[in-house]
Amino acid sequence: MTTPPPPPGAERTDGSSVRIGALLPLTRPGWVEAGQHLLAGLELAVREVNDAGGIVGRPLELVVRDTAADPRRAAAAVDELARLGVAALAGEYHSVVARTAATRADALGLPFLCSSAVLDTLTEQPTQWVARLAPAQSHGWRIYADFLLGAGHSRIAVAADSSVYWASGARILRDRLAPRGGTVIELDMRALTPAAVCDALVDSRATALLLLVGHPEPAVSIVKSVRHDRRLTEITIGAPAGQPEFAEWATLLGDDSAAIPFLRYLPERLSPLGARVETALRERLAQAPSFVAFEGYDTIAVLADVLRSRGEDRARTAASWPHVAVEGTRGPIRFSRTPGINVWQWAWPPVQVVDRDPAQPDRFRILHAG
Repeated sequence: MTTPPPPPGAERTDGSSVRIGALLPLTRPGWVEAGQHLLAGLELAVREVNDAGGIVGRPLELVVRDTAADPRRAAAAVDELARLGVAALAGEYHSVVARTAATRADALGLPFLCSSAVLDTLTEQPTQWVARLAPAQSHGWRIYADFLLGAGHSRIAVAADSSVYWASGARILRDRLAPRGGTVIELDMRALTPAAVCDALVDSRATALLLLVGHPEPAVSIVKSVRHDRRLTEITIGAPAGQPEFAEWATLLGDDSAAIPFLRYLPERLSPLGARVETALRERLAQAPSFVAFEGYDTIAVLADVLRSRGEDRARTAASWPHVAVEGTRGPIRFSRTPGINVWQWAWPPVQVVDRDPAQPDRFRILHAG
């Protein structure tokens, strides 16, 4: 006979584990490598919490659900995890998926600490139930636009897929660049092949092409086409959404993977905590950890601190967001209300524009910090 889960927000008194639901893209069409890095960070932090005595003597347990970048799967997972009695939700990488999860969590009264999704409008209305570690897209992408202007680019083409996330990114770039004399030329990837993108770039006289498209395709094919078109040897390719962050990018593109600036959310130098976590993550992943892995670790660090001090009650967890003060791997984490953002927001994690070094593609160069 199975014991039914407690009602939402109920305290457990039977010595069982404290459970956190984790939403992750672990299968295609989700960005699987990002999901794996996020999971590695979450799992490492859970292990360390339990090694240190758990949550007031009770083990912390991660209940993982694969969203596969599908908002419907995410909504179903949130419903299931709420029924299972999780104390809070964590994770998700894809912004459109996280928006669905946040909306559902808000409706159910389930605390959700979003690790990695950046879309400004995670919820349509202000909510007490959702907080976020990743910077809002408008913050990071404005920094990226400033980098482009500083590098001398004023005519910028964007190869854009159709989604709320990519449309939001294009709008942020245009709003930031236009008052400073910049022009954004949109190339609709629903209608263009990678070869046609090259022709459009020549016609547009753009000096930079930004990849506002999915990974690995069509991003990889676009890069190959542009890099091997003799008419475009001087054009800069950029990827503000961070496609070049992961090892798969270098594996698929080889030398073509380098010199493509992207956003990542790491400080120039890690703190002692960050350096220790980096070593442990590298061992767990058998490769250099991405910033997404650090986001996963920091997510559990925050939730464990809240659960120790406030208990498992969901309403008390949600009420604790403005009182969080946790030393994360990338700096002190505190949440606040930020204009235009309807969730509790860490304002802000460190933001860098980096690329892979052409001389050594497995090494990153910091080009700009914001």
